[in-house]
Amino acid sequence: MAREARASMSITEEFAAKIRKDNQKDKIIRFAPIIVLAVMSLVFSAINGRNFASVSNFTTILNQLAIPLLVALGLTFVIMIGSIDLSINGTVGMSAAFLGVLVMNSRNGMDLGLAGVLLAVLASVAVGMLIGLIHVHLKIPSFMVSFAFMFICRGLGLLSYQGRPPRILDPVLTEIPRMSFLGMPAITWVALSVLLLCIFIQEYTAFGRYIYAVGTDETILHSVGVSVKRVKVMVFTLAGFCFGIAGVLGGIRLGQGDVTVVGTGLMFPAQAAVVVGGTALSGGKGGVINTVVGVFIMTVLFNGLVIMRVNPYIRTGVEGLIILAAVTLTVARGAKVISK
Repeated sequence: MAREARASMSITEEFAAKIRKDNQKDKIIRFAPIIVLAVMSLVFSAINGRNFASVSNFTTILNQLAIPLLVALGLTFVIMIGSIDLSINGTVGMSAAFLGVLVMNSRNGMDLGLAGVLLAVLASVAVGMLIGLIHVHLKIPSFMVSFAFMFICRGLGLLSYQGRPPRILDPVLTEIPRMSFLGMPAITWVALSVLLLCIFIQEYTAFGRYIYAVGTDETILHSVGVSVKRVKVMVFTLAGFCFGIAGVLGGIRLGQGDVTVVGTGLMFPAQAAVVVGGTALSGGKGGVINTVVGVFIMTVLFNGLVIMRVNPYIRTGVEGLIILAAVTLTVARGAKVISK
């Protein structure tokens, strides 16, 4: 009896020690992105001095992170359910293209104003919904469906303006990139508004709790009668909404609805920002606040290297190395299989 009691006590102590170790590891992983951001900012400030650590450069960073933040927010919810969305470049570019041909422009006589903006966003929302529906009902991996839609959306965008990108002539829209409030660009305010909406959805709605549950264990929702398929479709639809807003703002900032410009180079930085911020690729962990930190890391990294006048070709490699180091520090690694 005494031997069994000692063995039982030993197992209990080992289990308790494991719990403490896991909790400590989770705390480190939770705060690691913030530490990485702080260290990176200090290093660039030390190297570049006032060129980096200035109010004007901070405003520039806020302006630069607006569109990447919107894209990363949409992708965050998709990754939280254990899926992936590769349609980003095509969807964002298509939204910009549709904006260009629906508002006052140089290619046709269309002038729908605000209705044109809404239709451009709704087109992206519809794409997100279609990706979700095909993924859950035809049981095709999300990365395959979304990858196909990247090309479909790009084709639709090019078709909308017949290969010649329209210049946006709407006086209200062309003024937005020059507008600011409390020293922050108007485009950044739009991105922050979407961020607040995403925080509300994640933290204060049943849908937000369902997202975590799907990423953790789908059977939890099945057992209480919640439709997992419906939750997944809604997640991809929400992502489409974020991508659509990003496309509209990208078109407004560029001044024309060009798929090949607005819809280029967004997918990798968004995925890196979400992962570097600490959202688990396997789903169920992380969230939009993590993504905000991840987007800041990516934007500060890009901004600092540009100020240092690092060769663009070398800069790409340096970004990759720093991202790898950040991921190593911030991402929990385990035996859980990631299935997309």
